[in-house]
Amino acid sequence: MSDKEASGIRQFTVEPDDDGIRLDRWFKRHLPDANFNTVSRWARTGQLRIDGARANPGDRVAAGQTLRVPPAEPERANAKPKVHREPLSDEQTEFAQSLVIHRDKQAIVLNKPPGLATQGGTKTTEHVDGLLDALVFDGDSRPKLVHRLDKDTSGALLIARTARAAATFAKNFSSRTARKTYWALVVGVPNIDDGFIDLPLAKQPGTGGEKMHVDEKEGLPARTRYRVVERAGNRAAWVLLMPYTGRTHQLRVHMAAIGHPIVGDGKYGAQEAFLTGGISRKMHLHARRIRVDHPDGGKIDVTAELPPHFAESLHTLGFDPALGDAMEPDDNPPPATREEQKAKARQHAKQVRKERRGERRGRAGGEAPVRAPNTRSAKPGAKKPGPAKPGPRKPGATRPGAGRPSPTKRG
Repeated sequence: MSDKEASGIRQFTVEPDDDGIRLDRWFKRHLPDANFNTVSRWARTGQLRIDGARANPGDRVAAGQTLRVPPAEPERANAKPKVHREPLSDEQTEFAQSLVIHRDKQAIVLNKPPGLATQGGTKTTEHVDGLLDALVFDGDSRPKLVHRLDKDTSGALLIARTARAAATFAKNFSSRTARKTYWALVVGVPNIDDGFIDLPLAKQPGTGGEKMHVDEKEGLPARTRYRVVERAGNRAAWVLLMPYTGRTHQLRVHMAAIGHPIVGDGKYGAQEAFLTGGISRKMHLHARRIRVDHPDGGKIDVTAELPPHFAESLHTLGFDPALGDAMEPDDNPPPATREEQKAKARQHAKQVRKERRGERRGRAGGEAPVRAPNTRSAKPGAKKPGPAKPGPRKPGATRPGAGRPSPTKRG
């Protein structure tokens, strides 16, 4: 974006990253101080122009076009204060850049260590969001977070370097086309080696939203697939986790709900979440791999190395790290939820009723179909054959159309 100020009138050239977006969206990205009401007023009075022609907030801009914008208006007393960030020290900059495991023109992937929050909050002053100024590199703007990892969860964290990339990644996460695979150590061994957990989650009352719980009535849908990689007798198991939804603390709550809390997760597993025998008390949940569509085409596919405590625990329990990467879950869509199955059944019934109404209207508007005469001979006085009586049902058999068990098992 280039700024050519002349007599207070500003001119900007639309960059390729902004090609095709609405004009009001362009202002939100690049001139956030000009709110929608201000932009609309400029448009009504003819002060806002694209390549010399009058423009409206809903118009779409194209790369290379020139925007003519009125002078900046003086800040009002009640305007929102700008965010002030303290300059990063050399140590903070070096630390932030040491976390980078992938970088291109549109994206950065970090290997977030356990104990570092993604964003700030109450009493949280050190976080990834506060380090993003160190990750500008050769870019034109400060990178943006597009998803989160819990403070004690380690692993791959995707960051967008441009506004276009942020929009693309946000769409991928909301449509569930982005794929994240987690590694976890859990207490005990699940009975099913390849299972699917479908348990709705909600904020637990009385915790101020700091804790989640399973809530069949009021909870939002939450779905997780897991696969057991290796087991240490009945003591612990190493599992792959693939979330199909993105609820807060989803993986932690789901594994605790089926009786196998993640090792080190005292919040949801209490004392049962800790193992003896030299196993670290830190959380053993790691975002091992992330796969997402790249804004410029192709895919981003990045694997994050384990933190030291997790790698040491695998070694102590005799697990082979190579087995985890060799057992990646497939990319097939998850089985339909109960709500989706019901909706499909309702749609099918509606379609059948519609077709039957069409048949009745067709018969009413035309001639009745001519039936062929019955040429079979019958003995005088013989009874007409009635409907066949059903025979005895075999043990375990189901009636046609009766409900069949789901091919997947709920945790």
